[in-house]
Amino acid sequence: MPTSTSPPRLMQSALTSRDMLAKFALLFFGVALWYKGLSFYAYYLLPVAWVLDGGLRRFKEIVYEPLIGALLVLCLVLALGILWSDFPGLGFKVWRRYFAFLVFIPYLGLLNKARLRWAISGLLIGYLVALAIGVYQWAVLGVQGIPPLGMPYLHFSSMLGIGAILTLYFAGINKNKKAKTILWCFTVFLLFLQFNQNARGILAATLISSAFLLLLLHKKEIRTLFALMASLTIILGVFASSSTSFQERLVQARHDIELSTQGRYDTSLGYRIAMWDVGLHGIAERPFFGHGTGMAASYFDQTIGTYKGGLYKELPKFIPTTYHFHNDWIEIGMHIGALGLMAYAYFLWSWFQTFKAHQLRILGTALVFFVFLSGLTDNLVFFRQTFYLLLIITAIGIGWHKGHTAGVQSRFTQAKEHR
Repeated sequence: MPTSTSPPRLMQSALTSRDMLAKFALLFFGVALWYKGLSFYAYYLLPVAWVLDGGLRRFKEIVYEPLIGALLVLCLVLALGILWSDFPGLGFKVWRRYFAFLVFIPYLGLLNKARLRWAISGLLIGYLVALAIGVYQWAVLGVQGIPPLGMPYLHFSSMLGIGAILTLYFAGINKNKKAKTILWCFTVFLLFLQFNQNARGILAATLISSAFLLLLLHKKEIRTLFALMASLTIILGVFASSSTSFQERLVQARHDIELSTQGRYDTSLGYRIAMWDVGLHGIAERPFFGHGTGMAASYFDQTIGTYKGGLYKELPKFIPTTYHFHNDWIEIGMHIGALGLMAYAYFLWSWFQTFKAHQLRILGTALVFFVFLSGLTDNLVFFRQTFYLLLIITAIGIGWHKGHTAGVQSRFTQAKEHR
């Protein structure tokens, strides 16, 4: 026969179950984001756990984060672009790629101080397992990227770059000498791996962002700054001279440039030059609202036959299918013109403002700068794991700051009451 204590017990049991589901969702997402088959389930598990956890009622607590507002604005603008797209189905496909990053909302909404360790554990387990598979693919099989996880070398290189920037940051702020040394060694290891991937643009973005990060961390310690810069320069010089992959890419770049000056664009670099040229021409044609969401790739295929007297008409033989313009700004400008470019600039600025609001200004500057630089040679929305990784790092940074701030305020209140 039920007792008067049954309802409270049932309520407590339900709360415990929802809490465990929330913890599992955070852990599972960090692990599963690296594999497309698992990430599908992890993506939908997060909002379900968030709703059951009362996330809709608490949405007002996180909606004022600048990044959330900017993500919503960018998705709304891209959705509007579908209205003047010649092929709405293609527009929806492009919009859906950006819309997927709104998973940041339930992920952040589930985080609290007690669940941080679950989120961090998922992030570390997933990253280290993916890294181990990538090392095996390169060192043992001699393969670029991580084929078992569906990650081309560009995606793997961006993953390495973000890891290097993050560990470099923690090495810079850590006061423990042993931990600082371990983090520095891990940073160097990640950079070594990145030098042995064929992603030139991502590598350059990593190195520039890392140098900028060191400058921000040690700008008041000139001697330390010069020592670290000199050490890093020597290490990178050794990597550059000893990496067969890096040397081959340099030779290829020179060869591509020579062919481009001769009017040959059927190379990796030449293809990018052609895409950027056609893309800027397309933006100039419709500068304010673009050609409609989803129309970027089809515009290139339709235009190269006649643009500049058919200068690029042979490119379909080199790469039969065009997916994007290998540049975030040109890609968005082609879709929705100046309206989209302003929305994307606002998105990057708001991302930085989110880091800054939670006392992570230096890390936020380096990571957003990495996104900006990488976006000059690639379209990062196709780097699904990269963007999810960055959003997880951002959410954990917010959760860590809020948990730390709440703890400090609690101790201050207790001390005040004791007096």
